[in-house]
Amino acid sequence: QVQLVESGGGLGQAGGSLRLSCAASPSTFSASAMGWYRQAPGKQRELVATIISPGSTNYADSVKCRFTISSDNAKNTVTLQMNSLKPEDTAVYYCNARSRYTYKVYWGQGTQVTVSS
Repeated sequence: QVQLVESGGGLGQAGGSLRLSCAASPSTFSASAMGWYRQAPGKQRELVATIISPGSTNYADSVKCRFTISSDNAKNTVTLQMNSLKPEDTAVYYCNARSRYTYKVYWGQGTQVTVSS
């Protein structure tokens, strides 16, 4: 079975930073793409950032120039560096991965990020 486990969420301050990490298990898992999504209260789940390769990333307009997504070469892990946090970043953040070989899509359980003003 494949599991994605997020870590690094919690309470941050406006203008501060948090780093979210997601690790897939088993460690032999390899993704063709990984990403982060978030869902705030009363809103639909939305794309935050995705990565296919270091030169192929995509960011939501609201997080461009503030957040950075990165992954290991095998795409077994993915990290979201969140800088210049805003209260509007408050949401549950979900890790997402698409299997390189089966194309199955997996989701993490989500981690809460709360940004105080």
